[in-house]
Amino acid sequence: MTLFRKRLPEERPAVPPTGYKVAFPMLSGDGTRVGFRGVSLGGRLVYGTVDDARCGYGRRHLSPARGCDCGFYCLHSSAEAQALTCATDCQEAVVLTVSVLGAYTRYERGMRYARQRIRSVRVGGCGCGRPAEAFRYAGTGLPGWRAVAATCRNCAAGLKLLPFPEFARLAGPAVMLTTDAAPDRAVGPDLLLPQLAAEAALLQARLDLFQERLNRLADP
Repeated sequence: MTLFRKRLPEERPAVPPTGYKVAFPMLSGDGTRVGFRGVSLGGRLVYGTVDDARCGYGRRHLSPARGCDCGFYCLHSSAEAQALTCATDCQEAVVLTVSVLGAYTRYERGMRYARQRIRSVRVGGCGCGRPAEAFRYAGTGLPGWRAVAATCRNCAAGLKLLPFPEFARLAGPAVMLTTDAAPDRAVGPDLLLPQLAAEAALLQARLDLFQERLNRLADP
């Protein structure tokens, strides 16, 4: 007896479907670009904010391809993606919200697809349990790329840090960054200049106070 599987109708959505996934944040060796590395099959590849899937086995075919499990993957539920960051191997990963572009196949829990656009990056806390305040170099990487991980300033004392607003700026104007400490407060290029201006004003006030004290000491 031959069994036939019912073919699902072809989808033609008016807007790209939304998905959620986990990935490791990366910074290019020259510090001018950010990217993301997959946590499973895509762990040997770094992709950008808008990118096409490539075969993780190095085969020369378009992804996703029949007979191969390459391609981008995402989940339908943000809660499921967030739960993956509890796994030991994924605790330094971030949660991405993506727009699914190009050809895709829908599964019960998610999708496998050809092209994506990253819309937001959600950063977890520091490994010590405190809220994260910046990225630090994680000590790992791939050719041309360094892995970064979220940290609080106490744990990163003396280390070179990559501020969240700078990471958001390098990611591009279409990407917003949030943290678990303040998930409703997005960090993006539109908020970068006001924040830098406030920091500059505070620094100038401290310099003025320091100069005033020097003048007092120099005045006989």
